[in-house]
Amino acid sequence: MPTFESNGVTINFIQEGVGPDIVLVHGFASSLQGNWRGPGVVDALVASGRRVTALDCRGHGRSSTPHDPAAYGGTKMADDVLNLMDQLGITKADLMGYSMGAGISAQLVTRYPERFRAVIFGGMGDALLSGGRPREGSNAIAEALEAKDSGEITDATAKGFRVFAKSTGADLLALAAVMRSGREGADPGRLRAIQNPVMVIVGEADTLIVSADRLAAAIPGCTYVKVPGDHTTAVTPVYSAAVVEFLAKASPVS
Repeated sequence: MPTFESNGVTINFIQEGVGPDIVLVHGFASSLQGNWRGPGVVDALVASGRRVTALDCRGHGRSSTPHDPAAYGGTKMADDVLNLMDQLGITKADLMGYSMGAGISAQLVTRYPERFRAVIFGGMGDALLSGGRPREGSNAIAEALEAKDSGEITDATAKGFRVFAKSTGADLLALAAVMRSGREGADPGRLRAIQNPVMVIVGEADTLIVSADRLAAAIPGCTYVKVPGDHTTAVTPVYSAAVVEFLAKASPVS
């Protein structure tokens, strides 16, 4: 797979298909393979006539995995997406993020709305309206990822993240650094004033995000879809079909 350098970090990515561009940003502890290629999302989008670009976020997949929280702070993870677009000559694209990737996507579209057409927030709930996960929750996840013995972990949600991260073969200390970093969230005020067509799509049994009802209601003209599955199982052919249908209306292939 090709790579490029973004602010001193090597970023792995793919680009496939022909047509209007769409950029995909995966979730925490996952990768472009786990979130997008494996479940068939890349193939579905390519078959619909689009050119798909997806990256392994820093700290994930085949990209570099720094253990210093400063490597992930501020807007660094969102900047990697913009740098990749610039590297590939993509001036404007549709954008889809899942979970952490939805947070990164929200930050991007609120800061640079002119660079994007339709935007899809997958696996993301109302926390986006408050700027992201509370610090104590992030610290608990970091501690679970750093624990030498999983039996020491008492927080059920944090333990779930560790189990998932272990199952994907992720670098646990890099993921802990992501959680300990001072990542910047999207401005809720700008999110409520967004002009881009937006879709919020979540698993109907996703208890991790609590709810996405207020998020969808807060975004003007938002398309809100629930699909079968929970946070880790919602990305299926049903998910892909809903995304393709939304894009056909919001950002049609000419």
